[in-house]
Amino acid sequence: MKNITLSVDEKTLVATRRYAAERSTSVNALVREFLTEIAYRENRAREARGRIRELSDRSKARIGRKSWSRDELHAR
Repeated sequence: MKNITLSVDEKTLVATRRYAAERSTSVNALVREFLTEIAYRENRAREARGRIRELSDRSKARIGRKSWSRDELHAR
């Protein structure tokens, strides 16, 4: 594991320590959990975009020319 240094204002640190204590955890654990979640979500999003690209490339669907106007679509 790597150590990092963060700078936060005193009020934020006090509030965060209180929040952590109420949940029987530490500020370090909260930050680690938050950063892990960001990395996990980003990785899942990257994988999903890749899968969409892959499916799109393999698709046999073709898009034809636009045969309608905006006004026709919104005509009532």
